[in-house]
Amino acid sequence: MESSLEELVDLAPDLTDDLLNTVDQPLQVAKDAQKNVYLLCDYNRDGDSYRSPWTNAYDPQMDDGVLPPPKLRAMEVTANELFASYMTNYYENGASSVYFWELDQTAFAACVLFKKDVEQKKKGLESGGWDAIHVIEVRPNGKRASYKLTSTIMLRIATDHSTGPKSTGELRLSGSMTRQQEQEFPAPDDNAHLPNMGRMVEQMENTIRDSLKDVYFGKTKATVNKMYNLGGAQMSANKDAMAEALKNEMKRRGGS
Repeated sequence: MESSLEELVDLAPDLTDDLLNTVDQPLQVAKDAQKNVYLLCDYNRDGDSYRSPWTNAYDPQMDDGVLPPPKLRAMEVTANELFASYMTNYYENGASSVYFWELDQTAFAACVLFKKDVEQKKKGLESGGWDAIHVIEVRPNGKRASYKLTSTIMLRIATDHSTGPKSTGELRLSGSMTRQQEQEFPAPDDNAHLPNMGRMVEQMENTIRDSLKDVYFGKTKATVNKMYNLGGAQMSANKDAMAEALKNEMKRRGGS
């Protein structure tokens, strides 16, 4: 994905912004001048420079780079600390970054990023990665606020269960899933926004994780079972017949 996107940008440099804004790709990792790890995305990019959420400085250095206003910058600093703790609790290790920007005089948006890669090969697992991009629009309205969350999860897994030099047991799985949710919460002051945002991100990640498990791993298991029935075709037919008989009996008793 990264190499294809780079080639497209080289072929059509006038479409660079459109391509980077619309094509989801695995998050890239960088270090700022203070050796803090941060994630690169379109929301902390200005031209060819990227802003660190820890130092609030661009690399390469820019004198006129876009920066969040003081109030949002204060929230950004706190959010990076909070979501770094979230990263430790749910992912054990990896990288996270949070970026804030203005939408209008009262509304603002934030992007919460998580990246977790398999750091060392384990039995059967060659490589793997989880990239999460959560974009939240916040629109305060009196003592309440509406929150619109758009989340994209990119999953990559490569396994190898080869048993010998001539055997092949490789399986490569990759895909992405995007979900959107809108909710309204009490927000008497600015301090309420981060807990509300954190709650939505946590719920969304759990929901998408379950969906990915069902869509990718559940369907893979179902496909394998159809290709090779471990119990035999007759046993499967007997189970289907029993299930049909039970359903018909329940309908008969319900009707009477």
